[in-house]
This record gives sequence, structure tokens and C-alpha cells, in this order.
Amino acid sequence: MEDAACIVESMGLDEKLALLSGRDFWHMNGVPSAGLDAVMLTDGPHGLRKQVGKGDHLGLNESVPATCFPPACLMASSWDEDAVGAVGEAIGVECCQEDVAMLLGPGVNIKRSPLCGRNFEYYSEDPLLAGRLAAAFIKGVQGKGVATSLKHFAANNQETLRLSSSSLVDERTLREVYLRAFEIAVKEARPASLMCSYNMINGTYSSDNAWLLTKVLRDEWGFEGFVVTDWGAMSDIVKAIKAGCDLEMPGPSPDNAGLIRKALEEGRLSEADIDKCVTRLVHFLIKSSHTKKAPYDEDGHHQMARRMASSSFVLLENDGTLPLKADGRYSLIGSLAHEPRYQGAGSSKINPTKLDRIDEALTARGVQYSYAPGYDVHSSGTDEDLIREAKAVASASDVVILVLGLPSGYESEGFDRSRLDLPEGQLRLLDALKEVGRPLVVLIEAGGPVLLPFRKEVSSLLFCYLGGQALGTALADVIFGDLSPSGHLAESFPLSIEDTPAYGSFATGERNVEYREALLVGYKWYDHMGLDVAYPFGHGLSYTSFHLDAVRLSKAEGPVVYASCDITNTGDCDGDALIQVYVGKADSQVFRPVRSLAGFRKLHLLKGQKRTVLVKLDPRAFQYWDFKTASYEVEEGEYQVSVGFSSRDLVEEKSLYLNGTVCKPSAAPAVPRGRKPVFEDLFQGPLPLPTPKEGLTLNSTVDEILATEAGAEVLGPIVKASEEAMASLDPEEAAMMKAALHDQPLRGLAMGGVFSAISVLDQIHQLEAK
Repeated sequence: MEDAACIVESMGLDEKLALLSGRDFWHMNGVPSAGLDAVMLTDGPHGLRKQVGKGDHLGLNESVPATCFPPACLMASSWDEDAVGAVGEAIGVECCQEDVAMLLGPGVNIKRSPLCGRNFEYYSEDPLLAGRLAAAFIKGVQGKGVATSLKHFAANNQETLRLSSSSLVDERTLREVYLRAFEIAVKEARPASLMCSYNMINGTYSSDNAWLLTKVLRDEWGFEGFVVTDWGAMSDIVKAIKAGCDLEMPGPSPDNAGLIRKALEEGRLSEADIDKCVTRLVHFLIKSSHTKKAPYDEDGHHQMARRMASSSFVLLENDGTLPLKADGRYSLIGSLAHEPRYQGAGSSKINPTKLDRIDEALTARGVQYSYAPGYDVHSSGTDEDLIREAKAVASASDVVILVLGLPSGYESEGFDRSRLDLPEGQLRLLDALKEVGRPLVVLIEAGGPVLLPFRKEVSSLLFCYLGGQALGTALADVIFGDLSPSGHLAESFPLSIEDTPAYGSFATGERNVEYREALLVGYKWYDHMGLDVAYPFGHGLSYTSFHLDAVRLSKAEGPVVYASCDITNTGDCDGDALIQVYVGKADSQVFRPVRSLAGFRKLHLLKGQKRTVLVKLDPRAFQYWDFKTASYEVEEGEYQVSVGFSSRDLVEEKSLYLNGTVCKPSAAPAVPRGRKPVFEDLFQGPLPLPTPKEGLTLNSTVDEILATEAGAEVLGPIVKASEEAMASLDPEEAAMMKAALHDQPLRGLAMGGVFSAISVLDQIHQLEAK
């Protein structure tokens, strides 16, 4: 940072203030006096979304063609750090070609509920898996000289009121669940930036949160990069600078330079505080000046997207119908076979270089099939004429390939899902096709879990998530047996929405979002409560079979523990095995999950091959955050280490004794099995409820302001103009933007210098005073 510090010493205050805010929607300012140019930051995270031409104030104009790799929801099912890292490298190369200095991703927010509308952008319900995959992705991108911005920091786990809600979550849960993936990625991969989230954490906006951005992120984790706001997430610029938030995006801000100058004059802020932020930004600009433009192999990247998808699809059920024979007589049913959902809606939407559809992939293979849409992909209703046509087509085939899934309007950035069911019309179609009596192979395209009441009534069930631009050819590779499926679920599939951990406290419409399930997220909740699931975390079938035995444990220096086992491919074809290791403590005096993922290893085995696998276990699987010592501790005693193929398919268990702290029952609240944690007790004190504010403020939402007579008069025309600007957008993007508009705080609505939020608020107050 020495070079950066020297440059900062020579900068005037105006130059420094300009650097703290974006130049426009996608660029951060440079330092012309030092020869440092403005650089571009742009969306990802499963491909490059660089806006064409001049940026619009919404940042959603058409983007340049780029490879649409599978989103995180599918990549995570690979459990393959090397493959995810290779995708990161490829995206980094594409960023270089387009002179993009930073990719805004990856996203590691934990899947607290399967209803989160943005879950397709995130990896897992488990922080170890999410953190390790994110670290691999970051290393891949940054290995090509392109920076990443790890997001959204932190406890940003729902889209409903995401701009104004407060996540009420105790410190132990924050550290062990919601911060853990970030911590792993920061320490292992050293991302250039972190993006702070919109929401408050225990009453303090992330952008203003010194505990989060300085104490934890920098002092404890050793983070050396800069923090950028999510677009429009800056709350209080003065508090943010002191907290360690360096860059407001987008810009320029019509208000914040004045607020900073006033704080300097009043002594609430020092120029030394500003210099800390500016130094980090200048250091980034210096490093970014070395990025070189480079062409890439467009078809090679497409084939990489194909391999990533084919190795990640999850085979949930199979009676032997899969793989299909090339010379069979098939019917292909389902509108999604021709109009696939291969990515999610919102800021991560990529303009693909090409798109492989399922029907076209079968045609290219020479497969004999007849097609019927069966349903309208843009509707959830039932069309009996389409169903009758589908039954007739199915009756003339030997095997039915049925493609189902969630329409784009069901899940998106900006709003959450309201239910877990597939559309009614698709379920009616499936029931009708079962009557035909042919083997039924069901392929499902969705960004997250759906209820599968028919799962035992079909021949084969392959969960495709969102497969990226090579979805069609990748699916054909798997269903026709070019390779054995090897994906495993990175999240649990529940039997009902009522069974899910956050049921009753997720997206309720309340500003205060209570994380009442505490540590018990995903499989940890179902295990603790003794609930059955449709499919457990880590589940995934193959066309071959594996035998696991000879589990051994070894302890090295300090807290390092290794598990090893022998794994043999006992089936009829080559395939990939996923070894999963979990740790629990049956007699724990400390509230903890029944078991937690401690390590994993994916490896390829030829038919008949036997290999020995060594897995290094995450020390945190044995530790807990202690309120009294404010540090991670190991409870002394015996631990159970289980090895297997999913969280509920555990083949062998071994015991391990560890020295550590002798806990008294009062050291942390214990929770009997089958009971929720006592939410208030977890905080070790009063709940951090925000103090209600009287009157309208910069943090008041659009809806709150429009509900007042003065607010409607002043802000109404601005909101109307924003809605009119959305009319030209793609319907998916328009739905996202409209869902977010009325939840937007006034300060966020003014992002990018469209108008002065302070001026608008003053006008409202003047009208109210009359």
C-alpha cells in the first residue's frame, strides 16, 4: 500500500471525495493527477454482464454477448472446487477482453429458506461448502488479473424488504453460519473487494456497521481490500467512512460530498478517516492498471459450460430407465424443452453467446422423438387441449421425457417465492401422462427446491436447476449415458413448506426479520427436529455404485484432524464419487447441531477401481463461538466423525477425543432435541430492535413516503417516471425492478445522481409544515 499512500498524500480533498463515489452506474473514478484511469465494475457472477454503450440509470440496458455458465445453484451441486475454479478463470478471461476490472461476485449468502427468490445466485445452505466453492471461484477469476467483489455482506437472506429490513440474529449464529462462508473465502482467496448488503444487521445498516466492516472483516480476518456498497445501499456516508465502507456505487452522489465536508468542519470526521478509504481505492486502481486485454475461445468456453452443467445435474431417482438408448422411440413433452430456463432473472442475467435447447440437442444426436408442449411456460394454469395432445404423443412412444420447472415469474432477484409447488398445470400434465403407462423420465428446471409428491411414481427424476447456455447438450450427455451423473444436492429438499427452518419468520413483511432457528439452518434443522425430508443435503445418485469402508482418523498438530477411507467403484461404468465427512457431539453441553459438514472430496473412479481418500477436516466443525471468551473454543470430550454419501447416508462412524474447554451447562443455552432455540436467550440480553423514528427520513421507503399527502405530491412524479422507464425493459427485469421500487429507501432511489434525496426530503418537510 506504500505507493497508494504516496499518491493519496499528493491528492486534494476534491479528488479524494470524487473517488469515494462512482463516476456513473458502472465505473469508479480514477485519479487523473496520478495517471490512474477510471475502471469498470460489472455484474456476474456466472458470466460477464457488461452493459452495451452508455449506461442507463437502472443499469439494465442490453449487455455484450458472454458465456452464460451455470448459476451457483447448479455449480454448487458439483461439489467440485477445481471445476468451479476453471469457470472463474474463463469468466476472468472474458472480463479481460472487455476491459472489466472487477466482477461483482460471487454470492455466498446462505440459503436460509428455499423460498428466497435469489437463491439461484447462491451456493448452499452450508457455509463450509459455500465458502470453499466461492474461494475456488475467486482464485480462478483473480488469477487472470481481474478483481472480484464477494457479496452480499451480510445476513442478506431474503428479497422481501431487502432494502430496509433488519436481520435480527445473535452473534454466535452470525459467526458460525452467516459470516463463515465469507470468512473462508476472504482468508483462502483474498478477494479484492467485498460488497456490503442493503439490509440492517441488528438495527445497523451494513454500510454503517463498524463491527462488521472493521472489527470482524479487517481486524480479525485480515482483509486488505476495499468495501463497496451494493448499488444504492449507502445509508449514512459519514458513518460509513468511519465504519470502513470505502466506495459508494453508483455515482456521482449529489449530496454526499457536502455531507462529508460538513462533518469535517464539525469535527465528526477527520481527513485521516477519509485517507484510509481513499488509500484502499487507489491501491486497487494501481493493481487494475496492469490488466491486459486478451481474446478467448468462445466455443471452448461453451464446452466448459457444458461440462460444468453435465457434472452437476442431480439424479434424485432412477429405476434403471436412465441412461436411455440412442435407438429408442421417445416423446419429449414440456414447453421448457424448447423455451428453457437456463438462468435466473435480475442483475445476473447474461446475454449468452449461444443457447443449446433440449429438443435441438436430441435432434443433433439423431434421436427419434415426437414433441408436444403440454403446458404454457408463461402460465401456471391448465390447458386441457395441450394435455390431450401430449397424451397422444406419449402413447406412441416407448419412453416419455417430461420437462417441468418453474416459470421465470416464480423466482427472481427483487421478490421471494410464495410457495414451493410446481405450477398446477404442469402437475396436472404429469398426472395425465402417468395414465399412459410408459416409463416417465422427469427433468426439472428450477433455481431451488420444489415439492415432489410424485417422486416415487416416476421412473427417473433428474434435477437440472438452471443449466446455463449449454443446458440442452449437457442434459443429452447425461440422459443418454455419455457420462454418469455426479451432482449432489447442496441444499435439503423438504416435504412441505411448514417443515422448513425459517417457516413463520421468513419474508413476513415485517421490518424486523427474526432468525429464530439460529444455528439450525438446512439439514441441521431437519436433523435436530427429527423431520423426514424428500431428499437430504448431499444426496445424488449415479449410474454406477460405490463401496466405502476402512474409515480411519488421524490427528496432527493443533486442531488439525484428517479422515481417510477406501472407496471402490463396484458398478458397470466409470463415475465420480463424493465423500462427505460430518462431525457431531452427542453429549455436548453446548447448543450445537446434531452434525455439521466438516470436509468433502470428489474423485473420479474407473469401473472396478479402488482408491484411498484423505479429507482434511475443518477445525470449526469441532469449535463453537463462546459468548464469554469472545473466541472460538473446543469443548473437551468425545466427538463422532461420520463418513458417507449424504447427510443421512452415513456409512461408518468413528469416535475422536479432543482436549479443550470443560464446559458448564450454563456456558451457552442448551436446546433439547425437537425444540426451537429460545430466541431471546441467544442474544444474552435485550433484542436489538431499532428505535422507531418519527416522521419521514432518507431511510423511509417509497411506499411510506407516498402514503403521506406531501410525499405523494413531491415524490409521486419521480416514481411515475421510474415506472415509465421500466416499460421498455425485458418483462423479467421489469418485474424485478417494480418489486424493488416501492421498498426502496429515498436515499437509494436517488442513486446515480438522478436527483438529490436531501432536496426532495426538504421539499416534503416544507409542504408538511404548511
